[in-house]
This record gives sequence, C-alpha cells and structure tokens, in this order.
Amino acid sequence: MPPADDTTYEIRTATPEDAGLVEALDGSFTTATIFHVETAENGFTLRETPVDPPLTKVFPEDEEEDDEAEEDGSQEGNPTFLAVAPDGSLAGFVSVAYARWNRRLTVEDIEVAPGHRGRGVGRALMSRAEEFARERGAGHIWLEVTNINAPAIHAYRRMGFALCGLDTTLYEFTASAGEYALYLSKPCRGANRD
Repeated sequence: MPPADDTTYEIRTATPEDAGLVEALDGSFTTATIFHVETAENGFTLRETPVDPPLTKVFPEDEEEDDEAEEDGSQEGNPTFLAVAPDGSLAGFVSVAYARWNRRLTVEDIEVAPGHRGRGVGRALMSRAEEFARERGAGHIWLEVTNINAPAIHAYRRMGFALCGLDTTLYEFTASAGEYALYLSKPCRGANRD
C-alpha cells in the first residue's frame, strides 16, 4: 500500500463526459485474506482466513440495468462523485442512490485506482457521499460488498460501517458464484429532516 502523502484531490460531481473515465477505472483488488462465512439456522459468523497465494479479483463489466429515473426524469438524486488527481487523472469515484421512502442512501459502487489507494481517496469520496446523504435527509447509509474483499471490509469498518446482513445467493448465477454478499450500514448523523 502506498504511503499517505499530501496530494490534494478535487472531489466533484461527474458529468456525462466523465462516463468513459469511470468505466475505464481499474477497480480490481488483491487480498491475502478473505472472510469465510459460516451459516447456521439462526444466523451466521464471519471468520477472516488467509489465502495463499493472494487472491486477485477483477470485476466483470457491468451489464446494463433498467435504472428508474427520478420523477422529474433527472439523475440528480443518484449522482456519481469523482476524486480527480492534480494531474487530471481519475483517482476514484463513488456512485450513490437515495431512496426517499426509507431515507436510505445506498453506495452503489466505490472504486479507487490502484496507484491512489492508501491515500485517503476512498475516505474523501465516502465523506462526500455522506454529505450528500445529510443534504437529502438520509437516516442511514448502506452498501453491499463481497466477502472476499477483505481490504474494503476493513476500510468500511474503519469508516464506521457495521455488518447488518448477508445474502448467500446474490452472486449465484454470475461470474462471482461462490461468494457471499455482505451488507453494511451506518447512521447518517446531522441529516436535514425537512
């Protein structure tokens, strides 16, 4: 992991012109541990276990989904925020979606380019997502992560997220079959409650 430095990243809202940069970002990861999921009749436990050799995960390209637009037809409620390095390259992004009915902000995707990991980019992006959540009046922030992405799970926990659920079938008929979806959430303090 590269050492933290004093690089300042610009955090801004993505525009349609940024789509290619976001799609091209390398979101793969390598890990020497995974979280093994042990299910039981009344719950489950996680046990972090080493993997040798370390596991590298490259995510498949997203399939097009039928996204529901806001009532007014805009995407304002579901922005993507970018972290742009001083040289203009994309260091990372976070895509979020707000659901008014249960006041939940969902982190749909967050990725940090390998050369920018360990420098606070993920934390800065999540801070911007939390700011957006407070502006919307969200009561909590929620995300899903695969059990094999131990680096992300550790990062989310350091940011205050707690485990709140498990889905053993989410990835069943995908290239990620055999992995489990873990759900984490955290309260959104200081939200506008208009």
